[in-house]
Amino acid sequence: MKKLLLLAVIAAAFFYYLNRQPAHFPPEPVEQTAAWQSGAQVSGEGKVTRILGDDSLGDRHQRFILQLPSGQTVLIAHNIDSAPRVDGLSVGDPVSFRGEYEWNDKGGIVHWTHHDPQGAHEAGWLKHGGRTYQ
Repeated sequence: MKKLLLLAVIAAAFFYYLNRQPAHFPPEPVEQTAAWQSGAQVSGEGKVTRILGDDSLGDRHQRFILQLPSGQTVLIAHNIDSAPRVDGLSVGDPVSFRGEYEWNDKGGIVHWTHHDPQGAHEAGWLKHGGRTYQ
């Protein structure tokens, strides 16, 4: 009986894994195949759930976690050597974004949320408190 129950639990978990849908970033949904890949240009909005310390290795990045309407969380890594720091950011604040998505098992990272000084990469941005940071 225990083996049968264990087999049923494993089968249910496997079925769930195969049928789950990756989260999309409104208003420009990422196609399912792109959501698990690196390099997809995405935009959307979410609420700040955590503010992290700056990453100071190489270019400096302001870092915070956004929770999307789907429940997925993403790390925003905003280059503050190329764009201004987002002022007055607090937990619970809404933030809109456009940038490049990099998948990871924690929800992913959105970076390139700024202009490219060389003009070779599509520009991104962050919007917070009525101001655009790019």
